[in-house]
Amino acid sequence: MTADSARRRAPSIIGTVLLGAMVAAQVVSGATDDLRGWTDLVVLLLAASSVAFAAGATGRPGRAVAAFGAAAAVGYAAELAGVATGVPFGAYSYTEVLQPQVLGVPVIVPVAWGGMGLAAYAIAPGGGGAHGLGRDVARVVLGAVALTAWDLFLDPQMVRLGAWTWHDGGFYRGVPLSDFAGWLLVSLVVMAVIHGLLPEVSGAAGPAAVYGVMAVMETVGFALVFRPPDLVVAVCGGVAMGVFVVVRVTAALAARARARTRTGAGAGAGAGAGERTGSEEDVWRR
Repeated sequence: MTADSARRRAPSIIGTVLLGAMVAAQVVSGATDDLRGWTDLVVLLLAASSVAFAAGATGRPGRAVAAFGAAAAVGYAAELAGVATGVPFGAYSYTEVLQPQVLGVPVIVPVAWGGMGLAAYAIAPGGGGAHGLGRDVARVVLGAVALTAWDLFLDPQMVRLGAWTWHDGGFYRGVPLSDFAGWLLVSLVVMAVIHGLLPEVSGAAGPAAVYGVMAVMETVGFALVFRPPDLVVAVCGGVAMGVFVVVRVTAALAARARARTRTGAGAGAGAGAGERTGSEEDVWRR
């Protein structure tokens, strides 16, 4: 193992441990019916896992932390504007459930924006090695949609926990349509910031796994664990996030199949070609 591969492997191992701890915390919180007491821990583990995976996948830990911090800052600014003016999400306010708070916004909220922002950007279709304005725009937009899909779970869950209240209610478990429009708008900025700081994390398996685990855990939680269960939210959120998970897994399996095919074809051709000169071998490899 080279020094570079070792530097990449260590953060990925840490990310795996943190992701496992997050799953354990989710399970314990569901079993004890004490979701409020575990929310901060779950979000912190989620964010730390995303950053560690991003650092390992890209080999740029400083940039991974910077991308997370910038995304969290965008989320905090949006939340601060939201509670003060109702723009861009609609009229809402936080209760005293989530602490500590800075200017009426719980500190853990921007942490969630940053952690899931990295995960959503990683799972969005596009591929880390691709270039071109059209592909970059598509990656940012699809990442924003992926992050907004998570809010189909997050908002109903936080409303039922009493973490925040919507002043005028809404059609989706008391959540107004303006919230999802605002989420999409803010998510576009979050994705653009991550794209500018750490585009290599697109397609990275680790942060994408964080997104997939959250999709599964939230779906199971609303369908089977929470009391009372809510099949509407389980289906809406599960389908919205699940689309990105299925596309990501399908693309990974297809890429692996193509790699096997190329390896097999290369081995067969090499065995039948006999000896080659050095220049011929270089051409073959290219």
